[in-house]
Amino acid sequence: MARTTEDGTGRIPAPDGTAAPAEATPEAPAAPQREPSQRGLSRRRLLGASAAGLAGLGAAAAGGYVVADARSGARSSGSDAAAAVPFYGVHQAGIVTPAQDRLHFVSFDITTTSRADLVDVLREWTKAAERMTAGEAAGDTGAVDGPIEAPPEDTGEALGLPASQLTLTIGFGPTMFDRRFGLAARRPPALVDLPAFPGDALDPARSGGDLAIQACAHDPQVAVHAVRNLARIGFGAVAVRWSQLGFGRTSSTSRDQATPRNLFGFKDGTRNLKAEDSALLEEQLWAAPGDGAPWMAGGSYLVARRMRMHIETWDRTPLSEQQAIFGRFKGTGAPTTSVDADDNEFDDFEFDTVTGASEPVIAMDAHTRLAHPDQNAGARLLRRGYNFVDGSDGLGRLDAGLFFLAYQRDPRKQFIPIQRNLARSDTMNEYVKHVGSAVFACPPGVRKGGYWGDTLFT
Repeated sequence: MARTTEDGTGRIPAPDGTAAPAEATPEAPAAPQREPSQRGLSRRRLLGASAAGLAGLGAAAAGGYVVADARSGARSSGSDAAAAVPFYGVHQAGIVTPAQDRLHFVSFDITTTSRADLVDVLREWTKAAERMTAGEAAGDTGAVDGPIEAPPEDTGEALGLPASQLTLTIGFGPTMFDRRFGLAARRPPALVDLPAFPGDALDPARSGGDLAIQACAHDPQVAVHAVRNLARIGFGAVAVRWSQLGFGRTSSTSRDQATPRNLFGFKDGTRNLKAEDSALLEEQLWAAPGDGAPWMAGGSYLVARRMRMHIETWDRTPLSEQQAIFGRFKGTGAPTTSVDADDNEFDDFEFDTVTGASEPVIAMDAHTRLAHPDQNAGARLLRRGYNFVDGSDGLGRLDAGLFFLAYQRDPRKQFIPIQRNLARSDTMNEYVKHVGSAVFACPPGVRKGGYWGDTLFT
């Protein structure tokens, strides 16, 4: 089963890093704050302006001003949760963008066999994504300004809500590179099918997919609205295969963010890659032209794992045992090799430290030891996972856990070896089980006038 954690894999604690230049995102360091009157675009405002524009010309100008403001300055810091995140850039937004509070992740099957139809969907999705991430309706006439005889161009549940730092990130699954669309020769070598790991109990209904969209926002309704409208636009060409809602980010992707906690109550991802870690991002996160798929240069590979946590069992486990499993103190997150429990979570691990009985303080099968880069040839991940609680399982237990999301340059050298290490020996496996799995190639960011995946199809 599986995990998460530390620098790499899936799940438990959390970390930090440096400047994130090229992403179409608000990136790391706190950006200049906008005037209160210019913050967060309200769909209601825009629709109102749009209605006025239909009667004259003022609307376009008004809307254009607001959108331009959202795009240019646009760095959304944690204190500006209503702001817009720039859509265009060298890298897709939603990867090193400071992790938002809510997630709606969706995997699609492509139901058309026409390459032209697939490209049309990607073009239309790109237009809608640009608008929605700016806080606008999905289509020009929105939810209420179109012809009364036709279905609206927006479903309407986000009317009056600001952009909420919405980011939309697309990924292409291995199955999209079969014979249907003539893409087999362009499948990246790094986009491998994930192997079976010891302890996996994968549900096919929660695994795989031809396409995936990761929607992150500070308002859950904004994220759900975005996914719903993309599914609506793609009707007839794509169909939802599975989706996952998430809350309470379990990683920080910028040094401006505090390390969050997972449902085991521990800080998660203390040593995560950060937006500010420019050199490390080039080495560990972004695909390069020489990696075997030039169209992926500036993109990244996403591994998604749904990890069920046996929280009822965990809650009956003594604190000392919980801390031994993690190799960290529960309160501060400091390594258990630190002087005391009040030390800093970012203290270095002293894996050679032993007890009076000559036993390692951090056990050989502790989660943090097994996930540490030193145990995995230096491999690291950029994690953006979320907690989830999807009701109960009918046996008096919560269906709860971690939806693990990890970006990397090459899963063959990063996620796969780390997860093999964890699945084989981690004592935390008694408390977690992987029940869903998928991998996607996330293309580079979109330039003005382009569309999602245009480097693949052109």
